[in-house]
Amino acid sequence: METALPAAGFLYWVGASTVAYLALRISCWFFTALRVWGLGHEAGVGPWLGEWAGEKFKVETKTIAVDFTSEDIYDKIKASLAGLNIGVLVNNVGMSYEYPEYFLDVPDLDNTIKKLITVNALSVCKMTRLVLPGMVERSKGAILNISSASGMYPVPLLTIYSATKAFVDFFSQCLHEEYKSKGVIVQSVLPYYVATKLAKIKRPTWDKPSPETFVKSAMKTIGVQSRTNGYPIHSLVASVSASLPSWLYFKIAMYSGNSIRVRYLKKMKMN
Repeated sequence: METALPAAGFLYWVGASTVAYLALRISCWFFTALRVWGLGHEAGVGPWLGEWAGEKFKVETKTIAVDFTSEDIYDKIKASLAGLNIGVLVNNVGMSYEYPEYFLDVPDLDNTIKKLITVNALSVCKMTRLVLPGMVERSKGAILNISSASGMYPVPLLTIYSATKAFVDFFSQCLHEEYKSKGVIVQSVLPYYVATKLAKIKRPTWDKPSPETFVKSAMKTIGVQSRTNGYPIHSLVASVSASLPSWLYFKIAMYSGNSIRVRYLKKMKMN
C-alpha cells in the first residue's frame, strides 16, 4: 500500500503535465489563429510593391511561356524581365508523383528524380536569383514560395517530392532571415490539399478549400507569418501532426500512402 501511493502520485503529475501541455498547445494555436486570420491588419502585398504583380485587376500583364522541366530557360526569362520592377514573386510551379510509391519502384525513376529536383527546387533558386536583386535595390518586395505540408515532415512513398518541398521550406526560412532587414519578405507557404485539377480533387470541402478560398486566407498571413500553412484548418492539422510521436506519425503516413497506392494500382489493372 505504501509503495502504491508514490506511484499514484507520479502518475497524477504525469497526467496533469500532459493535460497542461496540450492545453498550452491548443491555447497557442487559437491565439495565433486569432492574430493571423481573425484580427484585421494591413495586407503585406499591394500596389506599393510594384506595377508588375498579377493577371487581372487592371494591372499590366506579360506572359513568358517556358517549360520548367528544362534548365536552359532562365536566360530567356531574364531577358523578358529586363526593365520591369517586380514587386511580388510567387514560386508556385511544382510537380509530384502520379501516385505514392516505393522509391525504387517509381516509374521512370531517373527521369522522375531529375524532373522533380529541376521543377520543385532549382526553379525556386533560379527565379529568386533573377528577381531578388531588384527588390533589394528598391528595399521592398515579397517572395512567396509555395512548399507543401509534405515538406514539414518526411512523407514516405512520396520521398522525392517531400524532400524537394522541404528544401523549398528551408530555403525560404534562410532567405527571409538574410533579407528581411533589407525590406524583402520571403514566405514559405505549406498547404495541405487544395481542390485543384492537379490534386485531382473536383469539389472543395471544409478541409480542402478552393484555390480562391485558400488564396484569400493565405494573403492575410503575408507580413505576419514568414512560415504558414495558409488556411486555418490546415494550420490545425499541422499542429496535431506536430504533437504526434514520430513512430505514430510514420505509421499513419505509411498506412495512408499505401492505401492510396493499392487503390491506384488496382484501378490501373482494371483498366
